[in-house]
Amino acid sequence: MADRTDRWWFGVGAACVAAAVVLGASIGPAGPDWWRVPLEFVNRLPLISIETGVSESEWAIVWKIRMPRVVLGGVVGGMLSIAGASYQGVFRNPLVGPYLLGAAAGAGLGATLALTVGRGVTSSWAVDPVPTAAFVVAVASVMVTYTVGAAFGGDRTGVTLVLAGVAVVSFTSAVQTFLLQRNLEVFREVFRWITGSLANATWGDVGLVFPYAVVSVVVLLIHRRHLDLFRVGGDEAATLGMSVARTRLTIVIAATLGTAAVVSVSGLIGFVGLIVPHVVRLLAGAGHRRLLPLSLMGGAAFLILADIPGRMLSNPAETPIGVVTAFIGAPFFIYLLRTKRVGA
Repeated sequence: MADRTDRWWFGVGAACVAAAVVLGASIGPAGPDWWRVPLEFVNRLPLISIETGVSESEWAIVWKIRMPRVVLGGVVGGMLSIAGASYQGVFRNPLVGPYLLGAAAGAGLGATLALTVGRGVTSSWAVDPVPTAAFVVAVASVMVTYTVGAAFGGDRTGVTLVLAGVAVVSFTSAVQTFLLQRNLEVFREVFRWITGSLANATWGDVGLVFPYAVVSVVVLLIHRRHLDLFRVGGDEAATLGMSVARTRLTIVIAATLGTAAVVSVSGLIGFVGLIVPHVVRLLAGAGHRRLLPLSLMGGAAFLILADIPGRMLSNPAETPIGVVTAFIGAPFFIYLLRTKRVGA
């Protein structure tokens, strides 16, 4: 019965992702009528030919402009969501997110460094320096957080890791502010990156982050039963034969690697890793065998759909997707705080 229920939930999740992809690819300020796009997808299947009225130039808009941002949005949303669910499981706190240990602050500092120190010499770089620097500094920030936290016993309880993360976030934010005060001409570019955007997504961006996301997701899914053991407490998990410190480190590294990779190309998109896992937990239960895959699919569908208002509300300009998710996520976070207080 449990397996049948799981298959039903996974089918619902897959259907939500498919519907979000079709809807995201169908809606935009330019291109064919929205109802023609699903028909054209069917028309592109082997052995099927129907008249859709979509010209090659219109299909180029769908395939080369809309689809990369839809796919990238799915990868980013799914990764942030499953990372958030993993962090919440390993630290036994539903209010933490994938940026807990400084990944977001580190990525922001890395992007700022690339836009300030590397300004004027971007053309001489073999690769785009902004996502590269964001990824490297994000990973380095989490490594510093974990090293400092573990040195004071955070590998056993997890509380010190969170406090170390707060310190690292404060430090990196201070350095970023220092740089921006002396390079005000790049403030607009940094602000655009910090608020998150999928507007300039390309298939190259998808190919860049997809391998990191796949590796991270596979590792997290392999450890979903270990996350269930964390729910009973670190000491109890250790008595059941689990190496708590090593397992926590593995999960944190995997979640951080995927998070750093996706935010390096999308910018900082908040609340996805908080909202989706909690909604899934309320609907489908807290067991990680179901929670992690559904968070992955739910996060992908959520961010694809959240990107649609941003591209339509302020045409021809775009509302950053991080603003849209914050409008949704901030009230939800207040609800979570109230629920946690009432249930305490």
